[in-house]
Amino acid sequence: MKDSFSNSAVNIRKIQRPQNADGKQSRIADYFASNVFDLRAMVKRLSSQDLDVMAKVMKHGGKIDAHLAERIAAAAREWAMEMGATHYCHWFQPQTGTTAEKHDAFLWFDKQGNPIERFTGPELLQSEPDASSFPSGGIRSTFEARGYTGWDPSSPMFIMETENGKTLYIPSVFISYHGDALDFKTPLLRSNKALSEEAVKTLHFLGEKKVNYVSTSVGPEQEFFIVDKELARKRIDLKFSGRTVFGRRPPKGQELEDHYFGQIPSRVQAFFNELEVELYKLGVPIKTRHNEVAPGQFEIAPIFESSNISADHNQLAMKYIKSIALKHGFIALMHEKPFAGVNGSGKHVNWSMQDSTGRNLLDPGATPHENLVFLTMLCSVLLGIHDNADVLRASIASAGNDHRLGANEAPPAIISAFLGNTLDKILNSLESGSGDIINAEKVMIDLGISHLQGVAKDNTDRNRTSPFAFTGNKFEFRAVGSSASISYPTAILNAAVCDGLSKINKRLDARAQNGKVSDNIILSVLKEVIIETKKIRFEGNGYSQEWLEEAKQRGLSNFPMTPDSLAALADEKKVQFLIKANIFTSEDIASRLAIQQERYIKQSLIEVNCALEMAQTQVMPVCLNYLEKLMDNVKLSKELSIPSPAIKFAEEFGKEFNHFFSSLNSLKLQYDKISNEECYEHHNLNSTAIFIGQHILPKLVELRNTVDQLEGLVPHNLWPYPKYSEMLFGID
Repeated sequence: MKDSFSNSAVNIRKIQRPQNADGKQSRIADYFASNVFDLRAMVKRLSSQDLDVMAKVMKHGGKIDAHLAERIAAAAREWAMEMGATHYCHWFQPQTGTTAEKHDAFLWFDKQGNPIERFTGPELLQSEPDASSFPSGGIRSTFEARGYTGWDPSSPMFIMETENGKTLYIPSVFISYHGDALDFKTPLLRSNKALSEEAVKTLHFLGEKKVNYVSTSVGPEQEFFIVDKELARKRIDLKFSGRTVFGRRPPKGQELEDHYFGQIPSRVQAFFNELEVELYKLGVPIKTRHNEVAPGQFEIAPIFESSNISADHNQLAMKYIKSIALKHGFIALMHEKPFAGVNGSGKHVNWSMQDSTGRNLLDPGATPHENLVFLTMLCSVLLGIHDNADVLRASIASAGNDHRLGANEAPPAIISAFLGNTLDKILNSLESGSGDIINAEKVMIDLGISHLQGVAKDNTDRNRTSPFAFTGNKFEFRAVGSSASISYPTAILNAAVCDGLSKINKRLDARAQNGKVSDNIILSVLKEVIIETKKIRFEGNGYSQEWLEEAKQRGLSNFPMTPDSLAALADEKKVQFLIKANIFTSEDIASRLAIQQERYIKQSLIEVNCALEMAQTQVMPVCLNYLEKLMDNVKLSKELSIPSPAIKFAEEFGKEFNHFFSSLNSLKLQYDKISNEECYEHHNLNSTAIFIGQHILPKLVELRNTVDQLEGLVPHNLWPYPKYSEMLFGID
């Protein structure tokens, strides 16, 4: 039986890289975004006037009138058909965490009944998929099935290729018949608009009158595990939940730290090569690839893009990671904690702001004024995080992330911000009004403010234990889970910063003289914000027990479990900033709370069901058979009067097996209390989620411990499913 688990030799899949007219391998720049209907593709098919309108809409937002939509639809169809596409679809992001699509052919018939290809402006602007089976959180009744997708022109259309055809994909929002947002994209677009308006007001107060918009830029680092497909398919838990509910730690894990940045295995290298080719054709700017800390764990990371396009591209990256992994004989696992005892997977969302001049507003400048802008934006972020920490925590809450947050590779569930030694001293200096000299090892950038000496770029180490770490010219939101859509937490982060900017704008406006504010007024407002937000700034080890105790003394929230963290969404005061910025209505928030609660319940119970099935149909029969063999051995040794350790071992095994059986029954007893449809009723979601977290999941942990103990006692060739040692170290 052991041989069936062994990782037999697999031929490395050869890929055909794009070639130029001379038959030589093309450069990446030659085929990058070749499957994207961007401005370069539009040049041959639209007038210069139409191109100017599209360029503005794609960059700053806006509406497309019916006549322009007709011309764009004709151009897109012509381009797509030249590329070999036969169908089109509106591609959207329902609140499932993945994407959805419904394909329609370009096929139509003219008045004479002759077949033609057609794609009209109305078909481009809007489509109608059935919305009845997508999560709505009670915002509409089940029988209300109508839903609409609407083209998002800020994210370009693209061609999705498969071995059997090509389809034109149209990035879209998804709304109900009554106009309620049923997706993740709509709130993200709203948050970008709200933040831009407040940031422009702030910059105008600072004398930056030429700035007319501000956008958010995002670069999500995507971590994932790769497991041999033949091994993964022998595990029920990986198949249905994406996580191993049982599994004994191997003799070696990540202790030697030899996997991190190590040589990429040949099979994985081939996978990466094909992945990058396909993503480059779709305009996804993957920059980095490497081995992560845990064995079998890897990461890709892109160049920064506008947050909306980056969110779309991250969905494409996750889709292609999974599909291309299969071609190479792998299963890609996006779960936040697929293996106990080794690092889990996150999605570090690197976030910054840019104004209409192209300037990064979180980048310390070279002049006194530039640094005043930088400090104002920095304080706005701190104020937004401070005042809305609980909702930010709720935005990354999930059953999978609960296994990861607070573990040794992820930030704790306490929302705090790390600025680094130099910036921390500068803010302390502003707070105290002192003129202390800040000694920095690197060259300082003179702030030009008498009581400050300077700011240095990258003058501090990175803090991987902080949920929000400032890393030179951006914040790294490290607590986002690897399987999550970045649209939702990015929208909440945008909204939080928008709230911080709004509160600073009110203070500046109240003290303005003839519509102007002096540097001294600005500094006085920043000093107030620095004092108010000081409790969320933490420069130490976020993994330490000391920080947990100190955070409690500071009055910071700590919600390690999803049901507790989601309570913030039911607090009218805490979610008011979302409503005020017109990102959500109160009904939207209530529906999203219900969806997160229901998803937590379903994900948790899927894991419980996997555990029960594996325990009863795999672990128990094997252990019973092995115990029978032990008893036969004991009986035979007694009959022959031969001293044997089998007696003691049989007693030990029997004791562990009884413990297993008791834990199994205990889990079933708790599970039976909610295993009916009533637990999914809207008014029961909160209590059901809390019950699962407090009573069922601890019993699952107990069962896991007993199963893992038995795994260490049963002969390897008898164990019914692949072990950690095979899966984590099974890639050549």
